[in-house]
Amino acid sequence: MRILHLSDTHGKHHLIKDMPPADIIIHSGDLSFAGAPNEVLDFIEWFGGLNYKYKIFIAGNHDYCLDRKKPERIQRFLPRGCFYLYHSGITIEGIKFWGVPFFISDETKGSFDDVVEKIPADTDVLISHRPPYAILDWSNHTTYGCMSLLQAVMKIAPRYHLFGHIHDAYGIQKSNATTFANASLLDEEYQLKNEPFIFEI
Repeated sequence: MRILHLSDTHGKHHLIKDMPPADIIIHSGDLSFAGAPNEVLDFIEWFGGLNYKYKIFIAGNHDYCLDRKKPERIQRFLPRGCFYLYHSGITIEGIKFWGVPFFISDETKGSFDDVVEKIPADTDVLISHRPPYAILDWSNHTTYGCMSLLQAVMKIAPRYHLFGHIHDAYGIQKSNATTFANASLLDEEYQLKNEPFIFEI
């Protein structure tokens, strides 16, 4: 299976051209800029119409209007083969995907660590918006990653951990068990600068 991964498009998805072929496209959050419903609907229309057999997306901290929305509610608006993951998973052709969105409300309520603990141990591809601690999370002399995510990944050892959030930490990093990818397409000035990543699984 060939995976195309992108993140942090912030409403500029229509500017992305000539994406390579893949079996599945994954967007790991911040699909909008201001989190307004019309922004999200515009993204869903674009994303759902892409020529990929399977499509998965999660929400990022900018995507306010999706906060606390159950995936079943969003799923009703999605075309066949397109999936919204909200602390939930989907198995596609034997590969197990799990999505962990990031909303500021999870931080203020202290609930983020609890949902991270519920990531299944047999996850093959973990999709989160936040990066794990000290992996592709460095910006302005600060580490912005999540320690609980790092601990979960070290325990579960998925084949891939796909994320974004920190725009100027774009890149790929590999450990013995897991390939980490921060696919933020926009730079710190919110200009489209980077290309999506392609992976085989």
